[in-house]
Amino acid sequence: MAIPESQLVTWSHQGSIQQSSTTYNAIKNALEAAGNPYAGKNYKVFLQGSYGNDTNIYAESDVDIVIKLNDCFRHDLNELPSDQKDAFKTAHSDATYTHVDFKRDVLSVLKAKYGDDVDPGDKAINIAANGSRRKADVIVAIQYRRYHKFLSTSDQVYDEGICFFNGAGECIANYPKQHSGNCTAKHQATNEWFKPMVRVLKNLRGKLVEEKMIEAGIAPSYYIEGLLYNVPNEKFGKSYDDSFVNCINWILGADRSKFLCANRQYYLLRESSPVTWRDSQCTDFLTAACDLWKQW
Repeated sequence: MAIPESQLVTWSHQGSIQQSSTTYNAIKNALEAAGNPYAGKNYKVFLQGSYGNDTNIYAESDVDIVIKLNDCFRHDLNELPSDQKDAFKTAHSDATYTHVDFKRDVLSVLKAKYGDDVDPGDKAINIAANGSRRKADVIVAIQYRRYHKFLSTSDQVYDEGICFFNGAGECIANYPKQHSGNCTAKHQATNEWFKPMVRVLKNLRGKLVEEKMIEAGIAPSYYIEGLLYNVPNEKFGKSYDDSFVNCINWILGADRSKFLCANRQYYLLRESSPVTWRDSQCTDFLTAACDLWKQW
């Protein structure tokens, strides 16, 4: 047996948009209010995650929001030769308003607006669902730069991302704009099959958890997007049945150690990084997906 095309079509549909949009706009307005303590700083509020990338499903309710401070940044100079590292250090001084200050001020704004519905969280500030408002996670971030060249502030090359800190003080760097842009390009290159197929796999993941075939949390949406991002464009199309079989079979036969995250800044499967998927979890997800397909 196989999962019927009709079920795959149902799973391909996008989740609620209106409630998510309303939630995002309300929180964005609160974060951008004129009287906020960081109002005079250079910052930007934007979406990331499934709703921001149009891969949200009905079972997902979270709205992922980033507020990024551009007045300071963390950096990775590992690719630079020593003379360019010295030039960088000469050109820059330590920030006086840091991520710690920014997160404190953002948290105060959200608590003033939403009260006890706000939880500081480990990585993101969590705002609980209430009435028509969906649950939201607000990442308070600063700019992150991975340098490839630095001769001066007018002659430099770097990849720009965001970074934030978890409760243990660990710096987590990511590249949401690159992730979103690359996923959109992939969607267009596959004749708009990519994002619906991401939603199919995310709904299938929910079914696997419901059937106790995998544990909740082992296949985050971000990594499912990354998994399908690596599949050649020609494996998508014709039907959802055809796309599912072709994509999964290609993934099973590929050297997954070479897979990239959709942002193309990190490998997808690595054991020690806080921004990569564990290979054993990916394997468990794929094995269970194949078992469900066969048992349907």
